[in-house]
This record gives sequence, structure tokens and C-alpha cells, in this order.
Amino acid sequence: MTEIIAGMPRAAVERMLAAERDRFTGLHPKSRALAARGAAHWLHGVPMHWMNDWGTPFPVHVAEARGAALADVDGNRYVDFCLGDTGAMFGHSPAPVAEALAVQAGKGLTTMLPGEDAVAAGELLAARFGLPCWQMAQTASDANRSVIRWARAMTGRPAILVFDQCYHGMVDDTFVCVDGHRVVNRPGLVGQAADLAVNTRCVEFNDLPAVDAALRRRDVALVLAEPVMTNAGMVLPEPGFLESLHDLARRHRTLVAMDETHTLSSGVGGYCRVAGLEPDFLVAGKAIAGGYPCAVYGFTGEVEQRMRGVLASKPAGHSGVGTTLAGNPMATAALHACLESVMTTAAYGRMIALAERLEDGLERLIEQEELPWHVQRVGARLEVGFTRRPPRTGRQSVDALPSLLPEAVRLYLLNRGVIITPFHNMMLLSPETPSAAVDQLASAWSQCVTDLRIAARD
Repeated sequence: MTEIIAGMPRAAVERMLAAERDRFTGLHPKSRALAARGAAHWLHGVPMHWMNDWGTPFPVHVAEARGAALADVDGNRYVDFCLGDTGAMFGHSPAPVAEALAVQAGKGLTTMLPGEDAVAAGELLAARFGLPCWQMAQTASDANRSVIRWARAMTGRPAILVFDQCYHGMVDDTFVCVDGHRVVNRPGLVGQAADLAVNTRCVEFNDLPAVDAALRRRDVALVLAEPVMTNAGMVLPEPGFLESLHDLARRHRTLVAMDETHTLSSGVGGYCRVAGLEPDFLVAGKAIAGGYPCAVYGFTGEVEQRMRGVLASKPAGHSGVGTTLAGNPMATAALHACLESVMTTAAYGRMIALAERLEDGLERLIEQEELPWHVQRVGARLEVGFTRRPPRTGRQSVDALPSLLPEAVRLYLLNRGVIITPFHNMMLLSPETPSAAVDQLASAWSQCVTDLRIAARD
């Protein structure tokens, strides 16, 4: 009996994947040689092991990234819809950010003191996101860790609540999952000896009764969530879910933090500002300073007063919150420039219009080919899922991800000059993305389906 993977015969997918791996190897001789050299000194041949997760025979080695395009060392050029897995959401090296960094580099890289850029960036953050008070970190991981620590200190409660299959960076407390009726450490976690379930509750996204039950114990300091799940495939909140989540948290005197690192794509001010949500904390990283290493977390005036109280009650010394390089002059210069000149209303209008156009094209393809797939979108960010109906929980999304097919599609697209995100099927539109590139991507998806149909007949 022929095995079917999301509407495609497995044998056809296997044939395509084998052919595309051969094609990739032929197109990238210099990358292959560099990968061999790198293997002598880097884990998996790369400076950060995720760079080896593209499903390619060896990594593409980049020569240049500008706007919405990449060029590799072999002279191949690509339209980039991955954009550094969101870090370059507004394009690679936005001119205002690059110029601000060049100027600041000649005036000092790090001082552990604020400057004029820091003041201006704080004003812009407050105006953009609607929260009056802010702190900077190097990464969203650092920012999320800080928010968890502040919430525990302010409430005197030890636990946090996250959603199954969430991702909030390199934050140990969040690496749990639901296993039947238990919460356990996620099986892929490296080197963690502690049982994280002691102080981390975990429930399914969109499950309000489960949220209520977890908060009723009155030991949860913080609910940490993405407004849209984006690392288990894309899972949208059901109507009213996030509003009710905030209501339940307030009823049980639990703080809420929204991690908008990926959902900055939603529109000006991120998902919370567009949807009218009012969290206690908001976290943003990766793209907030145009791709320069930087993250921020904002909070309400009430939270700021409680934070002051915590600090006043402690003896002088290490707080465990913050790092020496956080808020350095380079990061504040990039943050100021990005907020003021890159993350504009006009930029968002273009990004979202392009995403809507791509969404329409992909949905037409799915309908015309009668594929059991779907498209999910939040602002300028969208994904193709390989099920007829969108999942409502992270677990449903992960369990529905088919083997081989996503890898075959991504490699097929890459070999034809189009890059999408390796970990799933995320496509991100930047203000620098040409309109013709959207048509190129839609056409490449269509040709991939056609070639899979042909492979199925061979």
C-alpha cells in the first residue's frame, strides 16, 4: 500500500529529496569546502549548532546579506523569506541602523553608562508599545529570564505558567512539556539536572479551563506566553482566549508577560497593541534593533513601583538580573535608529500587504491542487501547515508535522533561489522585499507541487 504524506506519496517525496540533495551539492562546491574546514574546529562545523539544522547536506556559507536578499560564496543569490529566523524582520542591514552603528563604533562600544540614544529609545518604546517603563538586555532569552525573576520577587510566588511546545529562548524554566497528565522536562533539553516541573506549570494553548485550574493554586507568579505560538508551527489564539487569559491572571493575582519577539510582525506596536491587550510585561528581541544583538522588556507603572520596592528591600550586591553589556552604546544606537526610522507605519503597511498577497497565492494553490494543507498568518509572518485544519494547540501542531515533506519542500525552494525558515515553514515579509519576489516564491511553491505530482507518476 502506498504511504501518503500530507497528500503526497512518500516514494515521490523521497525521490524529490534525494534529487534536490544532489542538486544542492552541485550548486555549492565552495560552501562544501568551507564546511569541511569548519568541521575541524566547530561543533558540526558551525559556530552555533543550529546553523546545521537546514536539512541541507552541508550549510550554505553566506557572502553578503542586504535588504531581502542573500548571496553565498558560490555566487548563488537568494530571495530571503527566513530573514535570520526573524532577526532581520525589517531587512538585512537597514540603512539607518547600519549608519547609526558606524557612527557609534567610532565613539565607544561599551561604557556601562547611558547616553542620549538611550533616552530617545526609551521615549520611542513607550510611545510605540504603550508601556511606560523599560529595561534592555542582550537577547530575548535574557529579557525573559529577567521578567521571571522580577515576577517571583514581586509576588513571593515560586511558579510560572507556560504553554506546551512554547519557546522563549534559552530559559531553563520554560523547557517543559505535557506528557499525558504530567509536566516533565522536554526530552531535547541538554544538561539539565533539575526537575523543572517543580516550579513550572504547563498547559495547552487555547485551553482556558486548564489555565484557570493552574492559577487557582495561587502559587503562579507569572504567565509567560507568545500571543501567537510560532515555534511549534503557527498556532493562533482562538477568539477571546488572550483577553480571558488576562482576566484570569488578574483574578488570581498573577502577572502576565507577552513575548513579542516573533509577533512584532503583527503591526505597529506588535500584537498586543494591535489587539488592545494590556500585559504587565512585554518582551521583544531579535528584530527590535534591526538585527543587532539587543532585547527589551517593558512594564507598567504599577510594576515599576513594585520593582523599586523589591530593590529597596535588598542589601546592595548582585541582583542576578542584568549583564554588563546590556544597554551598551552600540545597542542603544541601533535600537533608537530602528524604532525611529525603520519600524514605521509605512514599513508595516508594505510588509503586511505583501504577506496578504502571498497568503492569497498559497491558498489558491492549495485549493486548486486539492491539498490537505492550510495557511496561517499574523501580520507579515505566515506559514504553510500540512493539515486541512489549523491546529489549536502546540501539541496538535507538532504531532501533525509530517516527516520528509517539509524538508523536501524547503530544499527544493532553496535550490531555486528562495529561502524559507529551516525549523518549520515560516515565511516573513520585510519592507525591503520586492513585489516580484512574492510572485517568485508563490511560483516556486506551485512548481514544487507540480514536480511532486510528476514524481508520483514515475
